[in-house]
Amino acid sequence: MGSLQWFTTRIRRLRRRIEFFQGTLAGSSEIDDARIFDTTLRDGEQSPRTSFSYDDKREIAALLDNMGTHVIEAGFPVNLDAEFEAVRDIADATATTVCGLARVVDEDIDAALDAGVEMVHVFCSTSDVQLQDSMHASREEAVERSVAAVERVREAGATCMFSPMDATRTDEPYLIDVVEAVSAAGADWINVPDTCGVATPRRFHDVVETVVAHTEADVDVHTHDDFGLAAANALSGYEAGAGQSQVSVNGIGERAGNAAYEEVVMALESLYGVDTGIDTGHITELARIVEAKSDVTVPANKPVVGDNAFAHESGIHAAGVIENADTFEPGVMTPEMVGASRELVLGKHTGTHSVRRRLVEAGFDPTDTEVREVTRRVKDHGAGDEQVTGERLAEFAREVGVRREEVRV
Repeated sequence: MGSLQWFTTRIRRLRRRIEFFQGTLAGSSEIDDARIFDTTLRDGEQSPRTSFSYDDKREIAALLDNMGTHVIEAGFPVNLDAEFEAVRDIADATATTVCGLARVVDEDIDAALDAGVEMVHVFCSTSDVQLQDSMHASREEAVERSVAAVERVREAGATCMFSPMDATRTDEPYLIDVVEAVSAAGADWINVPDTCGVATPRRFHDVVETVVAHTEADVDVHTHDDFGLAAANALSGYEAGAGQSQVSVNGIGERAGNAAYEEVVMALESLYGVDTGIDTGHITELARIVEAKSDVTVPANKPVVGDNAFAHESGIHAAGVIENADTFEPGVMTPEMVGASRELVLGKHTGTHSVRRRLVEAGFDPTDTEVREVTRRVKDHGAGDEQVTGERLAEFAREVGVRREEVRV
């Protein structure tokens, strides 16, 4: 990103930052700085029944790059020729750091290096269950192979990230041994993966804090959502001293998925007051593209990017939002900040304030009596489990005899 473009983006972002409300949760931030490592194109694509085409990967990577994402894990280069080509071309075309995944196997590492990535992410199982029943290696063998892999990446001149896979189910003294060994071998980053999603925020904080205390490398975290704690654990990792978290758009990934890009970024920006440097105005656009390409539907109640994230039906809530959106929205995160729009939904719970607003927006000039009558019809229709569209609202207005607003030239 050029300096002028960066400056313009920075000014735009500063103007939209909102001061946190004073209240129970007001206070100083526990996080000073935070980077985002996106793994949508690698772990995200490992969602069951999801497969990105070459063009899909290029399109998603381009938007992630333009938004200022710090690292894009573009794929697993050794997996397929098509995968190698996609990773190589993304590395050539983007300004941000591009990462390729590799097992602690020479062939994997060489494929990633040949693809031209700046960062190679090598991983090795460290929990006893995975060592015995997946990797079929001893603890000593795992350490030896991990150290050799890190040295191979560093000798090639690339940045090396090392992951002790299944760290949260790894015996802590052995985890420390692995971390210290790969750190001595020159690892630039140590990733702490909650591979099976079993961590809780407090316990994960302790694990990350332990890793930070035993390495001079930068620390990164990778959290899974098996118990719905991925985003919370990622944020806990930052609080414990990690400088970066691995996330995927819409939270897609293995099993229940990963920490969601949009949730972690907006929590950092809005709740912790951290300037991530990411242009959040494209988050909704990014979510819709990944939804279409991955064929993983975004639930309506999905935080930040779901259809209901900034929608209101309840009369009390809608009335408050019409007066001041901060009454029943976070206040520190607006729809404009993520490229979305606010919606007043008409249905069983709708009040007169929403109906009046929608009628006026549709060009009508209702009286109070007419608003009440149209509202009654909207509520009755909604109670029958039928959607009240704009066309149906206009139909109700005509039936009640609401006049169109005069247009003055």
